Formats: sequence, C-alpha cells, structure tokens
Amino acid sequence: MSDLENKQEGLQEYTADQIQILEGLEAVRKRPGMYIGTTSTAGLHHLVYEIVDNAVDEALAGFCDDIQVELNKDGSVTVIDNGRGIPVGIHPKAGIPAVEVVFTILHAGGKFGGGGYKVSGGLHGVGASVVNALSEWLEVVIRQDGVVYKQRYENGGHVATPLTPIGTCKKSQTGTTVTFKPDATIFEETEYDYDRLRTRLRETAFLTKALHITIRDKRGEEVKEKSYHYEGGIQEFVTFLNKNNNALYDKVIYIDGTLNGVYVEVAFQHNDGYSENTLSFVNNIITPEGGMHLTGFKNATTKCFNDYARKNKLLKDSAPNLTGDDIREGLTAVISIKIEDPQFEGQTKQKLGNSEARTAVESIVGEKLVYFLEQNPIVAKAICDKAMLAQKARENARQARERTRKSALDSFGLPGKLADCSSKDPKQCEIFIVEGDSAGGSAKTARNREIQAILPLRGKILNVEKAREDKIYANAEIKTMITAFGTGILSNFDIEKLRYDKIIIMTDADVDGAHIGTLMLTFLYRFMPELIYQGHVYLAQPPLYKVEKNKKTWYTYSEDEQKRLMAEVGADGARIQRYKGLGEMDAEQLWETTMDPARRILRKVSIDEETASLVDVTFNILMGDKVEPRREFIETNAKFVKNLDV
Repeated sequence: MSDLENKQEGLQEYTADQIQILEGLEAVRKRPGMYIGTTSTAGLHHLVYEIVDNAVDEALAGFCDDIQVELNKDGSVTVIDNGRGIPVGIHPKAGIPAVEVVFTILHAGGKFGGGGYKVSGGLHGVGASVVNALSEWLEVVIRQDGVVYKQRYENGGHVATPLTPIGTCKKSQTGTTVTFKPDATIFEETEYDYDRLRTRLRETAFLTKALHITIRDKRGEEVKEKSYHYEGGIQEFVTFLNKNNNALYDKVIYIDGTLNGVYVEVAFQHNDGYSENTLSFVNNIITPEGGMHLTGFKNATTKCFNDYARKNKLLKDSAPNLTGDDIREGLTAVISIKIEDPQFEGQTKQKLGNSEARTAVESIVGEKLVYFLEQNPIVAKAICDKAMLAQKARENARQARERTRKSALDSFGLPGKLADCSSKDPKQCEIFIVEGDSAGGSAKTARNREIQAILPLRGKILNVEKAREDKIYANAEIKTMITAFGTGILSNFDIEKLRYDKIIIMTDADVDGAHIGTLMLTFLYRFMPELIYQGHVYLAQPPLYKVEKNKKTWYTYSEDEQKRLMAEVGADGARIQRYKGLGEMDAEQLWETTMDPARRILRKVSIDEETASLVDVTFNILMGDKVEPRREFIETNAKFVKNLDV
C-alpha cells in the first residue's frame, strides 16, 4: 500500500489524550520477573518482542507495513517501524509528552480503551515502560507531521533529555525508532541470539499478511540480514511447518470469518504421520497453553468430522465416535484470532480466557468446515479414514496397556533391570537412563542408592517419530521406561504419578550417544511432553578428557576447556585420556565427574514460548523419513556442533 493510505475505517486518531495512566514504574527493577517472566536469556529476548509487538499493533491497525530489527555492535537493539509514530503531544493529565508517559509510567498506553487500538497484543500496556526500566539507556525517535523528535532515558528509565525536535522529514515518513541497551546489572547475560530472534520474527510475519519484517545483525565483520514477507499468511505458515511431512492432501484448508467482533483465521493440513502440531495465537501472541480459541477449534472439528463420517456411512452405526485425538492425528494447524479485549492468564500470555473466542471459533469453523467437506469429498474421506485407523490403533494401545498392567511390568513389579532408589519421596529422587549394560553397571555401583535410580537400556530405542501408541507399548525398552516413570503416556499421562523429579539421560559423548539422546528426547516430547515443559528432563554431561600430571587429576568437558587446561599446565609429562564412552570410566570416576550432585554438570531440556512452534519441525527433520531436509539441517548447523567424534 502506498504511504499506507489504506487506513482502517472508523478508527479514531491516535493522540495524546488516548494514553491512559494507571500507576507508576517503581516495582519493575525490583521484581523484573513479574513483568518479563525471567532475567535469563528468555527475559532478555522478551524485551525485543515487547517493542516489536508494539510495532505489530500498528500493522494490525492498518498503519504499518514495515518493521526492522537491528542488533548493534555495542549490544543495543534498534526497532524501526513506519507506523503513525507514538504521540508527542502533551498528555492532558500528566502534563508531559505522551511518548514520555508511554516510556516512564507503568500501565500507560493506547491499549486501555482510549481508541488508539481496536486490536492489540499488549495485555497490561507495560511493554515500552518495562523495556525502558530494564535498560541501561533507551532512545526513541519519532517521525510525525514532518518533524523528527528524539528523547533519551538512562539509568533504568529516568528522563535524560526532554523530547526535542531534531529535524524534519516528509509528512508521509511517519513511524517510531526505539534503541535500547539491556541493563547488565539486571540480566544474567546480555548477548542476543540472532537465530532465536529470526525465528520469532518469521513467525510474526506469517501471522500478519503483507507485513515486511527484516532482522539485521551488525555485530560481526559481515552484516547478516534476513527478511520475511508472506502474502498467504497462516496458510503459508502451515505449509512451512508441514514441509518435512508427506501431506495427506494437497491444499491447506483455510477458514476465516468474524463473529461478535472476533476475527478468526484457521489453517490446517493433515500428514501421514502420527503427531499433532497445533499452534494458537491471539493478536499475534502465541498462547502455548491454548485457551478458549483452541477449545473452540477442537470442538468444531471433532463434531464436523464425526457428523460427516456418520452421514456418509464411513463409520458403522455400532462404532463409537471418533475422538478429537483420532481426528487430529497427523494434523498441523494454526489458529489465529484478533480480539479487542483479550483476557490472558498472566503477563506472559500463556492461555486465553475469553469465552467469546471459543464461541466465535466454534461457530465459524463449524459452519464453514461442513461446507468444505461437502465440496471436497475426497479430502474428507482421506481424513476420516486416517482418523478411523487412529481409532483402531488407540483400541490396540488400550489393550496393550491392559496387558502391561497384568504383566510383571506393573505397579507391583518394577522392571527387573531397574536399580531403584530407596527414598519414596519423588521430589528427592532422580533416575539415570544409561546407555548399555557396561555403563549401567558402573552407574549402579557409583550412585547414591538413597536418591538415585539407574535404568540401563540396550542399544537404540524405537524411533517414535513415525509410530502410534500401540507400537510404543509393543517395544520392550520404551515399555520399561514408561513403567519406571509411572506417569503413563499421551491421554493417560498423569504428572502426579511421576516417581522421579529428575529424568537424566546419560549417554556416551560420541555420535551414537547423541543419536540415542535424540531418540530419547523425541519419545519424551511426543508422548510425555509435560515432563519437558515442567522441567523434569536433563542431559548428563560426562567428561571428554582426563588429564594427570604431577599427581594431580583434571577432567575437562569440552575441546575449548581442554585447550585452556593444556595451556595452563603444559603437555610435557601429562597423561591424557580421551573418553569415548561411559564404560571407560570406573565407578569412582563416573560418580565424581557425572553423577555427584555437588560436582556434575546437568543441562536442563526446556522449551519456551518463542521456540515452541519450531520444536515439532526440528524433531520431524531429525527423525522423520525425508533425507534431504535432514541433510540441509545438519549442513546448516554443523558449525555449531562441538565435541563431535567421527
């Protein structure tokens, strides 16, 4: 659109008197976790998302079609948009420029019913002020009515310079530029991850048709730059998410509509796999825990496909209804709604609570999906046939579970190969999943018998990426793990029955060990994802080298650490042992390097909201059937891999 002349009809002007003040900014620096979730790397990146989301709100309102994010050499970040520009007029109540209100007063912004935005991703209007409060310094430049204004804040949000005109521009050149440097006294680390930001910005572009988003990394010798623009919106998003799968039908199913002020967009496509990947968004904000809009989608699709299968005699009269899980087997879906007053659970927007969102999605999808199925009987039958196969597999899995309960692998008889711990308090207990009987034997000798259980596995477990639940129960190694953990899997999963607070995957530090670890993580993510989401899964990190010299012993865990040690102690007279497997260590060495809680290194496996949408894609690339995507992934990421034995 030229100079964004195609504005949204009926939207009021965005002026200073629409900035509503609720309270001050004092608490942010004292309790940053309340506002950005954490002061770790996730919180650091959250600062960028807050500023970008403000620019996206301008795009959703119809006033912005270009956003640029730049990572600067000094550690600061710049976000540029061509929206209307934050208002610069004097706020009627505060007596200061509206932009200063936005950046210095908590719960102040155009998102509180002042007419600034009909749709916004912001919940409490804290984004800009929180970023300012948690920054060493922040500068905002506004292009509005042919004038360029600038203001600077320092030391956690305090005004350093007044809002000042610094130049002129064309009247058509409107927008806001925000540059900020995160405060190193607040955050555990302050280096931004280009790929993490790039992934989030690509997702944002998918969700906002026609929006151009560019990320530019200016920190290295060469500038890295990537731009995203998707005219197809969430239809292209589903195609992207499904690109490593074999689609069950050619075209992505797309439904949209508006009901009671809620705009609904849904796109989905089934593949021949068994895992579901459904992502839900509200005003472009991902809702990892779903909510009412997701419930509406599930209700509508379950009813529509059952009605179609009954009407067309695909389901026998005596057969039970298809469950939602049956219908969504192999489904990739994106649900995106726009709503004027979203009610989330918490500032981090994990789950949507608006009941009108469920009504809107259920009604729109229900009405239009019925019509689509009638018009596309081949696609409809393919989906129903797959769902009926899933139904049959589910019944087989139920029977397998019953057989498991009646076998020696039930609550009255834990797996024979499991060396359990004596404590009965799950919060104190941990289980090591160990590769091979040899390493398992060392681990059993080394462990703290009170709190540490050992479960040795023989060889590589089943690749579950292309397996249904009934096949899982038929695999001895996986069945053993399910029984040991105590939680069950999929719809039978119950986190309250978890027998160990920590599940620690302990494999050799070589290619085979990495493969086994990936197989294990794939199984846990596909069949017990809550173990990962709730922080119960860890990777042990055994040492790569043992160095002995002058009656002293050192262990190093990476090539870089080994180089530093050798530079410090010298190679002359040093005995160096390169470990290629856990079995090369005796029990004492395994304890002090890898199992002792006081000295070991554990890496927690975690998935946060901005990476959740790509986890499914990554597992499918690594463990799926297609070779070319896997080769491309390995070639792209090989430079980041360290400590690789070939």
